[in-house]
Amino acid sequence: MARLASGSRTPRQASVGDYEPDNLLDRRSQRATLELHYEHMRVRERELLAGRLPAGGDVLSVGCGWNPGRHIFPQPQWRMTGVELTDEKPSALVTDGTLEAGLAGSAGALELPAGSFDAVLYRLVLHHVAWQGPLAPVFEEAVRLLRPGGVLVAVEPGSWHPIGAALALANATGLGPAVHGTPDDVPLSPLRLRDEALVAGMTVQLHAVDYGWRRLPPRVQRALWPLDRALGSRLRAARFGHTLMLIARRRPGLS
Repeated sequence: MARLASGSRTPRQASVGDYEPDNLLDRRSQRATLELHYEHMRVRERELLAGRLPAGGDVLSVGCGWNPGRHIFPQPQWRMTGVELTDEKPSALVTDGTLEAGLAGSAGALELPAGSFDAVLYRLVLHHVAWQGPLAPVFEEAVRLLRPGGVLVAVEPGSWHPIGAALALANATGLGPAVHGTPDDVPLSPLRLRDEALVAGMTVQLHAVDYGWRRLPPRVQRALWPLDRALGSRLRAARFGHTLMLIARRRPGLS
């Protein structure tokens, strides 16, 4: 999960990216349990976006990390550009063929031509941006970069889920690094995500990717999966998801 800056940095922001590997939750988590959740997330993301994306085109993955979202935007239908604060990861992904292009840049301050993309993806990125500053420049930038009919996809942890509320409390009390390793995992309110997109001039759909948690025992995770498909696209229930998906489109006529 990349930490991308928007706006000027403050002393608080200077510590973004600090990670404490010896934290409570990582000590108690098994890799196989985490991977079970991650694979379910990938499946759910594909399900939610089926029929809601253009057939193909150009996609910008902001904060691409090592997993830029090819499970959602596969080759050869989609030509993907990846962005990170430094060009190390994008360059490596271009070399191995995962990306068609890559560059270094900051969310909200990308020097790319307007109308360059059919889709913009923020996958587990915006909650880090929110720790540093306002989200409005990021949404405004997405609108500028999208072609008519283009779609923004954001996948983020939700603050109305019990786990999201607990992590927010840990962050607020300064216990984030000790509990889950980092101070900037800030779960986002579903209403904030919705409103930021609306103010930027977009139409909005909000879904729950899942209601479980990657650290729950595999048996419990699997028991919760039917809820994801039964409730994930119901407007009121979706707001209480552990992971949220925002699908937002440019309104016709936006300049």
